Amino acid sequence: MFVAELQKMLALPGVWTGAAVAVLGTAALTLLNAVGVRDALVAGRPEDTGYGSAFDTAFAAMPIGTVGAVVIGVIAVSSEYTANSPDAGGGRQIGTTLVAVPRRASVLVAKVTAVVLLVIATAVVAVPASVALAEAIIADAATATVPLDEAVRRCLGAALYWTLTALLALAVTVFTRSGVVPLLVLVVNSSLVSVSLLLTMLTPLAHWLPDMAGRRLFGDVDTVAGGLSPGPGALVMAAWALALLAVAGTVFSRRDA
Repeated sequence: MFVAELQKMLALPGVWTGAAVAVLGTAALTLLNAVGVRDALVAGRPEDTGYGSAFDTAFAAMPIGTVGAVVIGVIAVSSEYTANSPDAGGGRQIGTTLVAVPRRASVLVAKVTAVVLLVIATAVVAVPASVALAEAIIADAATATVPLDEAVRRCLGAALYWTLTALLALAVTVFTRSGVVPLLVLVVNSSLVSVSLLLTMLTPLAHWLPDMAGRRLFGDVDTVAGGLSPGPGALVMAAWALALLAVAGTVFSRRDA
């Protein structure tokens, strides 16, 4: 079942689009940031940039990868409910999937596993590539370095954040059975206007929302006061993902296809 779900996802253009957004998006933003940081440092104007190291410069672009993760998580489910062309009968993939595998919980587990693998594989490409690009551009102009242990922790944190975000997107799409609303809401919240961040200005409880809880996994310890540290934040975000997946599993098993 896992192999079948993985093969289906690899055949979807939307999944490759999500991976491309994560890889190329982070690389493009890293390129822009790194050029600006290098020029400021070479000109003796470190106050014009918030980054002294190439690693920090690259990681400023990591949140863009969450958009790609959202796309992968949404497409994994929404593709099942997208109607085929009239020439292909106009049916939906979900019917064929459930005929082949009547155990719906197993279908969802296979999808979750495939999404986790694809998002991690995307992070394995995107994160080192962006760091290497920043290192190549800034080179000796850097005025600071990030210790190896911290760099490894933040790389793993970025991959974990992307993965949990993809699982949250997958669970929400199970509820909606359409990719339009999850994509619109989650992409906007991840890249343009963070509703969770705005809510922290009204109540500190908003720091326990999934995206706010995990945002320090990237290593930004100077974010909004009152935010959770990386360890507890990761646990809270994972708890959100598991809880929503459990509810999604119940809904998926009991609702008509």
